[in-house]
Amino acid sequence: MASIVVIVSREQKGIRRRVFDLAVPVIGENLLQTLMGVVDTLLVAGLGVAALAGVGASLQVVFVLLAAMSALAVGASVLVAQAVGAGNLGEASRIARQTLIWSVVIAVPLSLLGLPLSPVLMGFFGLEPEVAAIGTEYLMVTMGAIATLTIMLLASAVLRGAGDAQTPMRITAMANLVNLGLSWALIYGHLGMPELGAVGSAWGTVLSRGMGAILLVLVLIRGRNGVKVGGAGSWRPERTALGSVLHIGLPAALEEVLVITALAALTPIVAMLGTVELAAHRIAFNILSLSFLPGLGFGLAATALVGQAVGAGQIDKAQAYTRVALRWAVLWMSGLGLLFIFFAAPLIRLFNDDPTLVASGSGAIIAVALTQPLWAATFVYAGALRGTGDTRTPLIITGILNWLAVVIALVGVWLVPALWVVWAAFLISGPIETYFLWRAWRSVVRAWEA
Repeated sequence: MASIVVIVSREQKGIRRRVFDLAVPVIGENLLQTLMGVVDTLLVAGLGVAALAGVGASLQVVFVLLAAMSALAVGASVLVAQAVGAGNLGEASRIARQTLIWSVVIAVPLSLLGLPLSPVLMGFFGLEPEVAAIGTEYLMVTMGAIATLTIMLLASAVLRGAGDAQTPMRITAMANLVNLGLSWALIYGHLGMPELGAVGSAWGTVLSRGMGAILLVLVLIRGRNGVKVGGAGSWRPERTALGSVLHIGLPAALEEVLVITALAALTPIVAMLGTVELAAHRIAFNILSLSFLPGLGFGLAATALVGQAVGAGQIDKAQAYTRVALRWAVLWMSGLGLLFIFFAAPLIRLFNDDPTLVASGSGAIIAVALTQPLWAATFVYAGALRGTGDTRTPLIITGILNWLAVVIALVGVWLVPALWVVWAAFLISGPIETYFLWRAWRSVVRAWEA
């Protein structure tokens, strides 16, 4: 009896270690990616409220485009994970190679279209002329190099599917340091660089992430855990490979697009309140995105590990990975939510000490921080469902509920014109989203048990 307990204990520790081995580096990588945006916001904040609001609005468009490209990222990560779990490293390598090829094939024309459309896209936000001009210039630079951003995103996803989350984190850390130096120099004209203003932040980010993309591709050419894009194999785009990846990835990408566009739709709602509230909205979003990182990390770990377990036919392990990921995601996000509630005003003052902006941003932070335990659960349950290959259920549930929050926010601002009301909408939609994702995961578990 004692030996059985010891074996179970060791197995549980092994499961927890595998979850943490993937989740912690992913959290670190996403933290660094978020800090890149936070650093850019801090640097741009010194130029004034208009620059801060313009850059924030343009980033909403970039997020939508990256969400669309996540079709390849999610599909590739799940298929690589399942192939690795089944011991088919040749297939995993083929998927990885095709993912990189198609990222370039799709991103290049997207970039060419995005350049002339940048002023039109910024016009949708209803911004003041000065804010719109800054946002358009920032967006055009970013759109010109969207391929490097997507390659970095996709290469990291492939490596996570292969079980390597350390490498993307380290390379992202290097990119962060380069971005900090370049953006500071290009915004304010230091170190002999031209003084470009807010658009200097765009150039710093594009160049640093381009460097990161090159390094990640080099890693995949050499290979990780038996998955590599170098060596034998065709470098021609294969429609069958794209179809397999998109079969899983398209619903996930559409889900991301719906979520990001829902968040972007909040921008014109906030813009009705004024430029100060719009700047506060951007700062609050930067700060609160930090609290999402544990959920994202454990959710992505659940996707990779559930995918590997399903590929290997180890259904019990898939359930165990999900339980561990859920427990720790809720603990971490709840803790961060409490910190953000208690230190809301000081955090806002790091960016700008305007009393009206601080008051407005603090209310938004407190409203969203209260939803953290529920969002932690949605990240993990949705991630586990994607690991099984089911990306349609999270699409339907998350897409509908996030747009419901937009409708609630619009009505709420009409009744009470305050920024905190916009974010409080998620206190209504959040519990509903969590409940339906939990029910969907329970249905999968019952099907396995039957």
